[in-house]
Amino acid sequence: MTVPEHVGVVGGGRMGAGIAQVFAALGSTVVVAEAADQKAALGRVETGLARAHERGKLANSSPEEVLARVTTVAGPTDLPSELDLVVEAVPEIPSLKVEVLSLIDKTVLAKTVIASNTSSLSIAELGAAVNDPARFIGMHFFNPVPASRLVEIVRAPATSPDVVERVRAWVSLLGKTEVLVNDSPGFATSRLGVCLGLEAIRMLEEGVADAESIDRAMELGYKHPMGPLRSTDLVGLDVRLAIAEHLASTIGERFTPPQLLRDKVARGELGRKSGKGFHEWESK
Repeated sequence: MTVPEHVGVVGGGRMGAGIAQVFAALGSTVVVAEAADQKAALGRVETGLARAHERGKLANSSPEEVLARVTTVAGPTDLPSELDLVVEAVPEIPSLKVEVLSLIDKTVLAKTVIASNTSSLSIAELGAAVNDPARFIGMHFFNPVPASRLVEIVRAPATSPDVVERVRAWVSLLGKTEVLVNDSPGFATSRLGVCLGLEAIRMLEEGVADAESIDRAMELGYKHPMGPLRSTDLVGLDVRLAIAEHLASTIGERFTPPQLLRDKVARGELGRKSGKGFHEWESK
């Protein structure tokens, strides 16, 4: 399998910029569609490449050479039609994703694989926005994308087996490991991760232990590389709240978000990106 020559990413936030970075480092020409701030999106890619270079993760390429393969446009309809893959990486708002996917579908050629980076929303339901859902698939990357080793590939009933195999091969070329799951609320990772995270929040809410102790217990006792509260900070409390609400509505009340999570999101304590969540974070 060859490297995808031309890749589009819709959404230039932390996740979208990370996805753009890894494909550009692989050798793909990448176009990032970002409506809010194209300069900031490109800046995130540039910062990520500088960090990767410092850690010796760019092989034989310089950050400047990789960044030269990344350009930005204002929106999905400004993407070039000749793309091998487009990854939608906008916020976890179903109506927004459907709108964006519909615009992507009308812009790119019929041969283009369209993927969503959703962490919990139904691929089959999102695929209704695509004229040919056989070319639609879930590619759930993890934050931070360049350092994470996992991509969860989500196959809907309509997804073509050929598309599944192409995406599996591209994930392998990225140097990441894939897990293939069938479309289900929360897939495998979000469903399990949110379950653990919500219980940790309830324990904190009930005064069982402080955040540091809860996290340390899982890190040292169960060999988790990161405790569930620190992990929630990394994902974003607002993102985890949205996923929990979706799972509660589709699977059942055991995923009902604790009030503490709702309160923190209401106060703007969103985790690392805001500087405070269940832990304090230094500004980057």
